[in-house]
Amino acid sequence: MFRLWGKLWKDSRMIRDTVISLPPVDTRTHRIFQALEEICLEFDLGKPIWLEKNIREFQSHNKTRFTKDSFIESIDFDYLEIQILDEE
Repeated sequence: MFRLWGKLWKDSRMIRDTVISLPPVDTRTHRIFQALEEICLEFDLGKPIWLEKNIREFQSHNKTRFTKDSFIESIDFDYLEIQILDEE
């Protein structure tokens, strides 16, 4: 099972979180994008843009933070953090 944890942070506090679980039927990249899309739907957010910084962080640490620079619309939180919890 593939699990991705999404967290919204504001003023150094987690204000909302969710875990998306997906069966291992697709590539890792497709599962990441699908889980991120489900997180954004649940949080009523537009999908963030993957900047070079996000790609490097995610490749190195299996987690990254999307700040206001990654969103087209304005956001009322400091950042969205995603992290892989499980990859079976």
